[in-house]
Order: sequence, then structure tokens, then C-alpha cells
Amino acid sequence: MAARYNAETKTFILETADSSYIMKVSRYGNLLHMYYGSRIPDEDLDYLLTFHDRGFSPNPNEAGNDRTFSLDFLPQEFSGGRNGDYRSPSLELVWGEGGSAFCGKVAGYEIKAGAGRISGMPGLRELPQEQVHTLEIRLADPVSRVEAVLSYTVFEEKNVIARTVRLENRGEKAVRLERLMSATIDFQNSDYDLICFPGRHAMEREFRRIPVSEGIHSIGSSRGTSSHQYNPFLIVCGKNCGEDQGQCWGISLMYSGSFLIEAEKDQYSQLRLNAGINPAGFSWLLEPGEEFQAPQAVLAWSGSGLTRLSHIYHRIFRENLCRSPFRRKARPVLLNSWEAAYFDFDEEKILTIAREAAHMGAEMFVLDDGWFGKRDDDSTGLGDWTVNRKKIGSGIQGLSQKIHAMGMQFGLWVEPEMVSEDSELYRRHPDWCLREPGRPAVRGRYQLVLDLSRRDVCEYLIESMNSLLESAQIEYVKWDMNRSLTEAWSDLLSAERQGEVLHRYVLGLYYVMEQVILKHPDIIFCGCSGGGGRFDPAMLYYQPQIWCSDNTDAINRLKIQYGTSFAYPLSCMESHVSICPNHITGRSVPLSTRGIVAMDGVFGFELDPLKLTSEEKEACRQQVDFYKKYSKVILDGDYYRLTSPYENPYFTAWQQVSQDQKKSLVSIVVTDREGNGPQRFVKLKGLNKDGFYRIEGWKGKYSGNLLMNAGIPVPWELKEYEGIQLRLRMI
Repeated sequence: MAARYNAETKTFILETADSSYIMKVSRYGNLLHMYYGSRIPDEDLDYLLTFHDRGFSPNPNEAGNDRTFSLDFLPQEFSGGRNGDYRSPSLELVWGEGGSAFCGKVAGYEIKAGAGRISGMPGLRELPQEQVHTLEIRLADPVSRVEAVLSYTVFEEKNVIARTVRLENRGEKAVRLERLMSATIDFQNSDYDLICFPGRHAMEREFRRIPVSEGIHSIGSSRGTSSHQYNPFLIVCGKNCGEDQGQCWGISLMYSGSFLIEAEKDQYSQLRLNAGINPAGFSWLLEPGEEFQAPQAVLAWSGSGLTRLSHIYHRIFRENLCRSPFRRKARPVLLNSWEAAYFDFDEEKILTIAREAAHMGAEMFVLDDGWFGKRDDDSTGLGDWTVNRKKIGSGIQGLSQKIHAMGMQFGLWVEPEMVSEDSELYRRHPDWCLREPGRPAVRGRYQLVLDLSRRDVCEYLIESMNSLLESAQIEYVKWDMNRSLTEAWSDLLSAERQGEVLHRYVLGLYYVMEQVILKHPDIIFCGCSGGGGRFDPAMLYYQPQIWCSDNTDAINRLKIQYGTSFAYPLSCMESHVSICPNHITGRSVPLSTRGIVAMDGVFGFELDPLKLTSEEKEACRQQVDFYKKYSKVILDGDYYRLTSPYENPYFTAWQQVSQDQKKSLVSIVVTDREGNGPQRFVKLKGLNKDGFYRIEGWKGKYSGNLLMNAGIPVPWELKEYEGIQLRLRMI
């Protein structure tokens, strides 16, 4: 069984196909973390624990005169703080007359089949006939009367352990929760590197690798969303770890709000990893008998490098996370109207653009911002989800019918969570916005944020969105969110509960998405927040794809998509061919290169076809045909980063390989062309080493072993910003 308890050694053992995760109950009832790494047969790991009388490391009262037992240096599974452990805790709370210590001891456990469900939040689910077990360990503190239920769901075959915590108030007085981490992992050494993915709007999820040093290194968001600035994903890896060798551990937090992931190297060179809701601006009043559920954290380990770790996350997110049926379906190639028209359009212009899009091979037309209310720029209209008849005379239903008559499907842009002050909704309900009493509102993109901690606001959005989606034949929705949260104050909550607003907002968002997105399984929903500002696994639970970045510059996208690929599969990364000079960077890149880079994900167009030449339109049609032919390899195959755009300034290369290793697509983009430079080669990956492959357009056949060890030459004739795609087929 993937989860079991050894009563003789007081040890909990979790096992996946390749890894073991082991915990032990100490002689005083504490739950200690013993091991997470390569699968081992051992169940008694006591020898790993060392006990010394260390100065200024206090001892729990139950230890008596035993000065060698201190929570200050023992590896723990869940730390309550204020109990002799001075490292960053898993939990902080205030109870009774102001007490704050939590001294939870193991009070029981239960092993259940299946993944279970997380109340009010997304979580991984088991597939039919999949062997999944969940271990729950209860830690009880008899003084505060608070109990923490630690949950570990083991996806044995997929090498994933999903962790979460449920806090229960068993006492007679309210408890104020001020910090709760979904997962804590203590490593007994710290000779590691950290890999994280910082960024900003239009340059999200860049790759950073830094050594673990003394103190706390933290990443996170206090913006109410997972943010452009940091992604809720962190890798801990050995110094020698690369794409194909070395140990690495990943932790991905399934949460769309403010988060914190921190790595702390302590005085004894141990490493503690914490991941959970950001405590900044957070508190939660837990009344007697109430529970608080933390979001789920997804853990994975690889003993053979970063590529293997990525494949673990790609597979679990593709197969066990997203609930949309489109996770297994081909996605239509779309053209989005935003960069073609912005707010300046009428129905005739839209139909003309759509007609040309159909001629260049697009299978779907998406009408972006500007179709509703009094929406002639980004300062008005949000919240009024009725069509602007001056722009779209035949309405959404009529426009949809005309688009379908062209042989294309129809999609629409919405931004449900926002409101403009110049809107009918705001004039009716100014109290529906997040704001601070007595202060003028802080604007972002000249819009305010609706208070999704309120059920009446959520119900309004559910009714508005469902009515809109049922008013016409709509096959795609781009769900946008174009600002960060600032004032986290709600008109309906008491002063002592205002610290709950940011989390209640996220719970409200999940509730709305449950009632809108999951009620329309035949519609493709694409997530967006100014591009990649809410690119997190929780969003993938509802939406099969997310707009990767507002930056469509192909050369910048090499870095953005490279960083994104460490945790997220290509099947969720929406990427489009746009116009040149690029609207954000001003750079000009060949159309063929833009197509190659856009095929590193869910392919589409973000341009005005009326500005293309006949030759360019034909090239776009050929790109569509090529993508449709190889989309299964791209979206469902194994992904390999052949080079790093941060380490190799000359070219960036990547590869997709079908699950059966019979087909492969290799993409190369030259980023810096030297005069009279050396011949460079790129080594392929993921092929059948004993098989032979033909490369389309090349003479001869080549063994997988040769292609992976000697590689292929980067074509000499490629100029700067030019690229090539090589198609391999096993014979």
C-alpha cells in the first residue's frame, strides 16, 4: 500500500513508484520528518536523528532533565512555534486569554482509499482504476483545544504527494488564526540551490537559480493573486543537478491568491521549506466547532534531474487536475481581435477581420474587450455585461451566427471580477467594491475590484455570466483580470474579520467558477490576468489553458515559455503569432519564427489579418496546417528543454516527443548570429536509443542513440531571429 504505519517503529511510510516519504512519532508524541527521496526499503530511520545538549535550544517540559531533546533542531513535519522551535512555523494563532503556542502531538491517524475532496478549493483527483491513498494524521493540543489534521494524498504511479492541512477548533472560545502553511518540509542539510520564477507584467516566470544561504529566502505575493512577480512554485536541488542528472524536489501551491513559499537555512545548516497562504494581511476568526482548510501543495521528487521533475508535474496537471473535457481534446486555432482592433471597431470591421481570419486557416474568432456597455476605452463599462448595439448591431447572438456561417467557432472576452466607476453596476452598488471606509479608491487600469467575499456579488456574477453564455452560441471565453487587489476591506464583515477578505475573495472566485465554468463543459475557458498574472495550478482546475503573457514578442517568449515549462505542460500555455514590429517591444521577427515559438503551446493568432500580404496569409495557413498535424505531439508529448536561453546566447532549442517515441518535433531559434562563427550542435532527447529516425527533408536515417549523443548541427544558413522546425519519425 502507498501509505502505511509501522507500529513497532512508530513510523508513517508513504511510497510512490520512485520515492519514499517517511515520518516518525517521537518519544514525546511529536511528528518528526525523517526522509523524502529515492524509494528505500527501510522503515526504521532512528539513526538519522542526533540528540545533543545544544546551548540556547530549550527543551519541552515533558522531556524533564533530558537536554538533548529540543524542537529547535529536530526535523519536524508541522511546527507550532512558541514551543522551543525558533524557525519559521507552520502555524501561528491566538487563543484563550492571548496564548499563542500550539503543541500538537499525534492523536490518531486514518488511511483512506482515493484522493478525497478539499472543501471550497481545487485539488488533485484520482482517475478511474488509479491507485491513490490518503493518510490523515491528527495533531491535538489539549490546552488550546486546536487540532491540525495533516493530509497526504499519494499518487503512487505518478510520483506525487499532495499535502494540505485542516485546522479544527475543538474548544469553547474563538481562536484567531494568523498563519497556516499547507506544507512544511525539514531537510537535515542545506547544501542545495533554489530555483524560482520571478518576473513582472509582460515578462513573467523568468528562471533564477541561487544557492541556499543563511537566513530566509522567500518568494510570494501580497497582491491578492498569485501575481506576475512570483509563481507559486519552487525547486530545491542539489548543486550538481541539471536537466538530466541530480536530485531535486518541487513544491507547487494550488492557490490563486496571496501566497508565501520560504526556504530557511538555520543555525545548524538545516533547511526548512514552508508553503501556504501569505500571512501578511491575513487572519481568520475560528469560532468553536469551526474548521479552516488550507490549499493543497503538490510535492514531487526526481533523482534524475529537472526534466524528470517537469514531466511529473506536466503529467499530474494534465491528467489529475484540470476538469475541463478539453484537456484531452484538440483545441481550435483562434484569432483574437485585441491587437487587431483594440476598442476601435464596429460590427462591419469585426466581420471583415473574421472573414480574413477564416481565409488564413483560423478555426475560431474571439471578440476581445470593447463589445459591452459604454466601453470605448478601458475607463468605462466594466460590470455592464450587455452588448453595445452601437458597435455590434446584431448583438452577440447575431454576430455569433454570422461568424459560424463563415465556418468558424465564436469566442468572447469577459472580466467578471472588475467594475468601472462609470458603469450602471457601480452606480447601483458602490458598496459592492473592495475599498477602505472614508478613503478614495485606489484604481488599477482605472477599474475597481468587486467584493467576491460577498455572496450577493458572487450570485450576481453567476447569473450575469450564465445568461451571457446561454444567449448565443459561444465556444470559447477569455476570462481576464486586469489589476491587483489593494484595499482588502469588505462592507459586510466586522472589523475583527477584515483580515479574512483576501482569502474569502479567492474562495468566492472559486465558487463563481464552479457555477459558471464547470456548468459549461462545452466551452473552452482561457484564464488571463494581464497575461500571466494568475498562472497557477488552481486556475488549471477550471480552465484548460491560460494566456501565457501579454508579451507576444517571440524572442521574449523564449524565456517566458522556458520558465513556465518547469511546472506547467504545453497544453495549458496559450501562445499566439502577433504582428511586427511587436506592440510591446517594437522588435521585428520573421513570421516563420513567430509561428515556431507560438507552437510551443496552444497555438493561435493575435494580429490584424487585413495588414498581412497574401504571401503572409498563406504562410499563416501553412502554420495552421502544420500545427494541426503535430498538435497531439506538442500538447500531449514529453517536453525537453534542449538549451537554456539564459546560458546559451546563440540559440534556443526545445523538443516534443510523442509518448510512444515514434514522432518528434525539434525547434531551434537563433538569437545571436556571429560573423564566421563556429558550427554549433544541439543534442536531442527522449528518443528510442535503439530505434532509427528519418528527419523530414534530410537524406538517410539516424539512430536515436546517435541523435542524442552526437546531436544535429544548427543550420549554418539561419540568420539572427530565424528558426527551423525538424520533424522526426521512427522507421
